[in-house]
Amino acid sequence: MKAVDIARRTFLLGATAIAGGLAVGYFVTKPARNPLEQELKPDEVAFAPYVKIGHGNEITIIVPRTEMGQGVHTTLAAYVAEELDVSLEQIKVEGGPVDSAYYNTAVLEELVPFIDFDQGMLAGAARTLKAPTGKLLGIQITAGSTSARDGFERMRYAGAVLRAMLVAAAADEWNADARTFITENGTVIDPTSDYSATYGQLSKRAAKQNVPSNISLKPQSQWKILGKSQPRVDFTEKVTGTAIYGTDWNLPEMLYGAVRLGPGTESLPTRVDEAAAMNVPGVVKIVPIYLPHGTGYGVIATGQYAAFKGAEALAAEWEVPVDPADSTKMNAELKKKLKEPADFVLREEGNTALILADAPRSEIVEAQYSVPFLAHACMEPINAAARLNSGFVEVWTASQAPTILRSLVATHAGVEPENVLIHTTFCGGSFGRRLDSDFALVALEMAKHTEGKPINVVWSRSEDMAHEICRPPAVANMQARIKRRQLPDAVEIEVASPSVLESFMKRSYPDWFWAGSDQMLTAGAHDQPYAIENYRVAAHKCDLAPPVGFWRSNGASFNTFFQECFLDEVAHAGRIDALGMRLRLLAHHPSAIKMLQKVSDMSGWGRDLPDGKGLGLAQTFSFGTWVALVVEVTSKEDQIKIDKVWCAADVGQVMDPRIVESQISSGIVFGFSAAISQEITYKDGAIQERDFDQYEMLRMDQCPDIEIELIDADRPMGGAGEAGTPPAIPALVNAVFSATGKRVRDLPLSRHFKFI
Repeated sequence: MKAVDIARRTFLLGATAIAGGLAVGYFVTKPARNPLEQELKPDEVAFAPYVKIGHGNEITIIVPRTEMGQGVHTTLAAYVAEELDVSLEQIKVEGGPVDSAYYNTAVLEELVPFIDFDQGMLAGAARTLKAPTGKLLGIQITAGSTSARDGFERMRYAGAVLRAMLVAAAADEWNADARTFITENGTVIDPTSDYSATYGQLSKRAAKQNVPSNISLKPQSQWKILGKSQPRVDFTEKVTGTAIYGTDWNLPEMLYGAVRLGPGTESLPTRVDEAAAMNVPGVVKIVPIYLPHGTGYGVIATGQYAAFKGAEALAAEWEVPVDPADSTKMNAELKKKLKEPADFVLREEGNTALILADAPRSEIVEAQYSVPFLAHACMEPINAAARLNSGFVEVWTASQAPTILRSLVATHAGVEPENVLIHTTFCGGSFGRRLDSDFALVALEMAKHTEGKPINVVWSRSEDMAHEICRPPAVANMQARIKRRQLPDAVEIEVASPSVLESFMKRSYPDWFWAGSDQMLTAGAHDQPYAIENYRVAAHKCDLAPPVGFWRSNGASFNTFFQECFLDEVAHAGRIDALGMRLRLLAHHPSAIKMLQKVSDMSGWGRDLPDGKGLGLAQTFSFGTWVALVVEVTSKEDQIKIDKVWCAADVGQVMDPRIVESQISSGIVFGFSAAISQEITYKDGAIQERDFDQYEMLRMDQCPDIEIELIDADRPMGGAGEAGTPPAIPALVNAVFSATGKRVRDLPLSRHFKFI
């Protein structure tokens, strides 16, 4: 308890110590510094790492999370603006520097081996300690649907403390009682004397004020910005085409690059004809690339088109690995792994083995489910620009983990981290892909051959897809016991899949060792609060040749499919309603009940349907958010059309309804794409799908109307960016069964049906 108490007191002390360069939530023992002070304009004053104010009342809010289209720049800026009493129209938003001051603690929840709804002493202690652990690690990261949660208190405190210091500065200047002052629209006003001053006019005096020791945040009843839909702060830039993405950098003397890498991470070239590439106008150099992520060649040119054409002309042949990756063989390996003892069990209640063994065969339901490798397939191909000059490195790219990227770049370049400057750009989609750093290291490797000139390396769509760090495949054996018209009294789920965490650590930090379980491997199964007396979820780690990476909702993307479709099978076998069964199994969770009842009312669950129509239901609790979906489909001559989707979601407190709805809707469409047509296959060690004609996304004319109802609940905030994806897949598959009577247990659905 002493350690927990120390951690709690450390957080409380750090929550208000933000002036003088101390970051909100920082250890009070850390040296006073502010990462913004290195790049201030002459008339600017920095307040903590989150706000800059110019004398002309230019207010800049620093949002240290990567904007990937999810609206994080708007919501996090609104935290500060709300407490500072300024509108979003009055501010400018910047991504800010790469610095440990912008650490993310909420992301550590995915690594804590406790279920979100576990309120026990050990779980509470682990959650309390994640704050000081996050500060100690200092990892600046955008992942796990955590940005809004992580910034909720820290960034609001930044605005509240700054407002108090500005008011104190006005009181000093006017020699007046600050208790009568009001603040609005970036101005401090004394109604008793008609004195007023803008924040810009008060900023230098405010910076000299003592840090207030007792600050209260605005109650929700006084919010003017939060809780309401706001115009996106990046809207104008993106609509007018002035937003800067990684592919947009155009610096003086810049060269351009493209890559041609071998089919596997260890495939070495056996023959190459550089002459054909060098004959392409604009190509100036061909350089070898030898990295843990892959080997091959980089083409340096005076223009991007020339670089692409040079890479196409580069005739290269590659050795075939002794045991090349092959989808059929890897699927067999996963199934074989399920026959071996589990590597870890993250949920075990009762005695499933005994109950299942004693049950008559008529009461047993069993099935095997599987999913393939999946690509991220971002609309913006991966890219990075780099410059290496006199021991100093600059990198321009979109990264979800810029402090990790800086560390890896420093190691690879042989320089200290303080000699690496990362410029983080807007990101044209990521979904976990840009948590890795391979594209930046390739750019750095090519920058070693440009004599100090910057080089912008953009991967062609084919090279991007061919060297994807995919979501892993998985196979699951499912068993349950259910008696007619009763609830299941035993469920066992055995999942075999590679560990994403282990794979990431091996390629990013090969000298480190990842110990312990990877709870992402069974996320979406072990962490669902179904009240089943005998309930076991076991994981079998299966090392496969291809590297695997983080993907929107990670393990929940496939385990929710396994569990929610299997529970549909169980309900069907027991002759009970799928919704009614879930309501009874989740009876101790009011949020789940309210959500399920809402989606039932929205969709008219239980209504009579004509032949060829089907309704499918699925729910899940992931990233701190409850989401339930009902999908309606029409089947005609083995062709499926998705007619309508109803979704009820409880994300706790809703900061911006329109952004939350957009994110959940986006996650649903992302899940439908994966369910219907997407898979990555390997043959002779190489990925076969190289473009969108082979890896299709849901088309606009296939996309159904999606109706979303948000349940604003008085509970801790959940995440929105990923929570819509896990239940979308099983809800669709269950709807297909309802319409056709055909149970699909292996994805994609296009193996069995055509979608129109």
